[in-house]
Amino acid sequence: MNHNKELKATHVETLNGFPYHINLDNISVENFVAYYKENESTINEKLEQNGAIKFRGIQIDSPSSFQSIINDIFDEFSSYVDGNSPRIKVKDNVYTSTEYPHTQKITMHNELSYSGNWPNKLIFCCIIAAQKQGETLIADGRKVLNTMDASFVEEIKEKGITYIRNLHSGMGLGPSWKDTFETEDKSEVNKHCERLNIEYEWKSDDSIRLIQRRKGTLLHKSTGEEVWFNQIDQFHPLHLGEKLYKNLRRLYKNTHDLPMFVEFGDGTEITEDRIKHILDTMEAVTIAPTWNQGDLLLIDNELVCHGRNPFEGERKVLVSMIK
Repeated sequence: MNHNKELKATHVETLNGFPYHINLDNISVENFVAYYKENESTINEKLEQNGAIKFRGIQIDSPSSFQSIINDIFDEFSSYVDGNSPRIKVKDNVYTSTEYPHTQKITMHNELSYSGNWPNKLIFCCIIAAQKQGETLIADGRKVLNTMDASFVEEIKEKGITYIRNLHSGMGLGPSWKDTFETEDKSEVNKHCERLNIEYEWKSDDSIRLIQRRKGTLLHKSTGEEVWFNQIDQFHPLHLGEKLYKNLRRLYKNTHDLPMFVEFGDGTEITEDRIKHILDTMEAVTIAPTWNQGDLLLIDNELVCHGRNPFEGERKVLVSMIK
């Protein structure tokens, strides 16, 4: 089988070139691995140009077959230690894409952009497509940056961003520090925080406050292009909706006590109007490629932010994070 010829025959770009589609003819996992390896340089070139590639028509029907693909193609993986979303580790390097309630939209973000150790690539796999919606949303960070209010972008670049998280020890809102760091050993948490320059404070109730100071934009590691690279809106509870936001503010008088919060690096407020502007801008540039069983979605985590639509019916989308 000549995989290079197949590559040329099956590449189909969407009208705006995002994501770049590669339609395959119901090929086996083994043939897909061979196909990928033979065309890896071209695939990497397209990923760097487009930021996202959708592969369709692969015989993937289980976490094991997905695990087999990523183990044969990639060498180094990132864990989800320090992650802020609830998810389950399915196999060695495979996680559920999220465990957020199916009725809730997950706003756009670059994975672990608040952390000092983010993955370079993400590869999603659809095992079961939702009956309705449930798309993994994507947006080009270059387009996001160019669409965002320029004065706001300059303010972010000048001041930086401070992310605040309060992680309980087992009872409370959001994930616990034990789930977040995949350990019950406080000393291991301390080591991780110190390695990644996370400021931390243990509380008397066995909870921990984390403070992470980051930039809001990034120069891409290969192209040097500046991109929107942050999780500002996802850390602000307004993204959960006005009603829930008001309820949380009644529970937590001090915003620094919220499970997650965000402010400028100098401690000044990122106003609700600014958060709404981010959400509106993201909405304007986001696309929602549909899922079919066996689809793979490969994204450059620095170039592309992602989210998830709410859904109905059973949905199983897995993800692996690549260094």
